[in-house]
Amino acid sequence: MRTQLSFTLLSTLLYTTHVQSIPNHVQFHSTQAHESTLTPDGDNVQTTFFVPPTSATHKLRTRTQTVHQPRFPNDIQRIRERSLRAQQSESIEWVKKQVLAPDVTDRETLREMAKMTGNAYALPGHSNWYNMSSRWNTSYEFGWEPDEDGFRGHVFVSDDEDIVVMSIKGTSLWTPVGDKTSKKDKLNDNLLFSCCCARVDWTWHWQTVCDCYSGGSRCDNTCLSASLVLDSLFYNVGVGLYMNLTATYPTSTIWLTGHSLGGALAALLGATFGVPTVTFENPGERLASTRLHIPHAPGIPATEQPITHVWHTADPIPDGRCVGPTSLCAKAGYALETRCRNGKHIVYDTAERKKWHPSIARHRIGVIINDVLGEDWDEDLPVPEAVPYDDCTECEKWAFGDYKL
Repeated sequence: MRTQLSFTLLSTLLYTTHVQSIPNHVQFHSTQAHESTLTPDGDNVQTTFFVPPTSATHKLRTRTQTVHQPRFPNDIQRIRERSLRAQQSESIEWVKKQVLAPDVTDRETLREMAKMTGNAYALPGHSNWYNMSSRWNTSYEFGWEPDEDGFRGHVFVSDDEDIVVMSIKGTSLWTPVGDKTSKKDKLNDNLLFSCCCARVDWTWHWQTVCDCYSGGSRCDNTCLSASLVLDSLFYNVGVGLYMNLTATYPTSTIWLTGHSLGGALAALLGATFGVPTVTFENPGERLASTRLHIPHAPGIPATEQPITHVWHTADPIPDGRCVGPTSLCAKAGYALETRCRNGKHIVYDTAERKKWHPSIARHRIGVIINDVLGEDWDEDLPVPEAVPYDDCTECEKWAFGDYKL
């Protein structure tokens, strides 16, 4: 059941006075036979899909989430570029509403989302493809054409087309027979997650990705923002794909997810369009969102963005600990220095609970799917609480300003 939405303009923020009825529990199985029943409050619908007793159950719980979305999404890129190129601002109208979102307190829901992120690295039928529920009866890939070497992933569509999930691939490491996206993956990593153009220190022997270093510990802010204007930058490609999805599925709720670089890109797009986003093990993207001039609804702090980050403490990349010229990341040519995030994060303290030593080998999405989300965190708390990333600092040794005027 849907109710009519009406809006009242207040400054540049639009508020809904009614919200649609939203189901908060959907259980996915592998057949299409189903029945629907009203829960006691008469407002939420529980739908169960029946399967033979031997079939595996895929459960996805949902919740309502308050979001702020641009009234005219097509204007976002134009307004951003005007701010980037001409240093001119323009007001945006925002809609405040409630939408269907993944229930991030439910472990099986997080695990299903993590499998989607894992599948962004694979094609159906391959050994590294995670089986999904047939409830997602439409799946199509993007960026997998033979001549494509950049932004890549999959889109999953529920059988009723109520939910569309865009899953974005993360970094593929370069090897002689490795993934052809690895070169552009590294470029985007170093542009988005380094403090100053991937310049670690004076010993850095890898090529920097922009020319914003201004001597000493200084880095030019205007130059940094200008380096992110390229149409080929993955974020800009993602904006175009998101707009195509909303045109193709105008009445659907869109979710975003991804792992590592893909998770950060999902978070940047989630902040841009105000859509529910769940990410896994990504470097901090808050600094990149500032440099990209991503607009936010007035009065809404970064911690209230509809984004949930999931990571564990034995992975040094999400918390900006794989840094410095002697780190394995730097030795491979990656400057993954940022750690601050928009939204909230769910942190599994695997270093304490499981006695895992920090290792980039534990950055793989398979570790999250099989070893972290494979069981409840404890008897009383299936998933650690999602909390804001408050009092976060990064790039403290750098001074940022307008040094190239």
